[in-house]
Amino acid sequence: MNLPQFRSVAERLADAPNVREVILAAASAAREQLLIDGTRQDYAMTHSWLFTGPPGSGRSQAVLAFAAALVCTDPNEVGCGRCKGCRDALAGQHTDIVHVVPKELIIKTEYIREIVAQAARMPTVAPYRVLIIENADRLHPAAADALLKTVEEPPERTVIILLAPSTDPEDFSQTLRSRCRHLYIPSPSEAELVHILMQEEGATEHDARLAAATSLRHVGRARLLVRSPEIQQRRAQAINMAELIFQGAYAFQAVGSLIKATEKEAVDSYAEEDAAERAKLEQALGMGAKGKGAAKALRGAASSLKELEARQKARSTRRKRDVFDLVLVDLAGVYRDALVVQSGADVPLTHPDFEPLARELAERVPASDLVACLDAIAQCRARLHQSVTPAVAFNGMIGHLRVACGVR
Repeated sequence: MNLPQFRSVAERLADAPNVREVILAAASAAREQLLIDGTRQDYAMTHSWLFTGPPGSGRSQAVLAFAAALVCTDPNEVGCGRCKGCRDALAGQHTDIVHVVPKELIIKTEYIREIVAQAARMPTVAPYRVLIIENADRLHPAAADALLKTVEEPPERTVIILLAPSTDPEDFSQTLRSRCRHLYIPSPSEAELVHILMQEEGATEHDARLAAATSLRHVGRARLLVRSPEIQQRRAQAINMAELIFQGAYAFQAVGSLIKATEKEAVDSYAEEDAAERAKLEQALGMGAKGKGAAKALRGAASSLKELEARQKARSTRRKRDVFDLVLVDLAGVYRDALVVQSGADVPLTHPDFEPLARELAERVPASDLVACLDAIAQCRARLHQSVTPAVAFNGMIGHLRVACGVR
């Protein structure tokens, strides 16, 4: 695998010039706000930010670039990418950067209060303490209210950056929105994503281009596609479901196997992490201790363990839902490609390696019915987010796809 290049913040953001200019100007202003010759310099540096952008646009990468620029120690170039501050920030190892990635379906008030306490601490080695909160669209209204005062008046040496899909009221608290400076992060170009995959993941150009196309330029998904054979196999299984629709009960059997494998993966992939989290809590609660007072302590520990189990169950539900969503996106892509082939449009295919299947669908299924297939997949996605069980949602989708494709 190739070693990552030490690219400056300007180079990392070259594909999005507006984002680059805003971030570097803000980081330069933050640097100028420090004491110079004993006098305070007043520049327009915002301490509360909201980064939005489509899924996989690279919001996380942009926010790390911003954080690196804020803690950069190079005296001549803001966000040089070479100094220890930049390297640690970009590797997620800087002591003054708190990067929070909530995994539950909803971010609760208690969780936010712990984060607010971290925001109040002074930086240890860098000029600023940077607090990054991803998935801010999952904030419970009460949790958003608990965060409001800190966002309104952050500590002098703290920068808070929230990440969400959009500024839409359904995605983000409008009260918080009004207190933050907004920066939109567009999806990377295919060329930039290919460069990232080749330099940082060691992918071949062929694999990088395929991953960039089939992931719809989703940075995180593209990384997984070039890194994991299991993810590649699951993608193929999802796309091949479009062919199994014409083969009797095989589609129902395949979707049943896919659901079981996905649910098992969601549990097994995090089993070690969940077990370690439980062991850490048990140790903190003194479980296993003997002597006077131990029995009383154990009785009090039961509620804490129950609360942890509930959190782990919520995280598991979110993981499963996210994976099912990716399966449906992959499946929708081949029907979209069939429409492209039918229309003769000169646009790239989502799944170029499955072009023969797209052409077969284009020949067998009229355009109106291909659109009905896409509607059936969208309906399945919506039902999963309404807590319909995966088996019911997927089997209903298969039934609709069979009808749309004229299968009797």
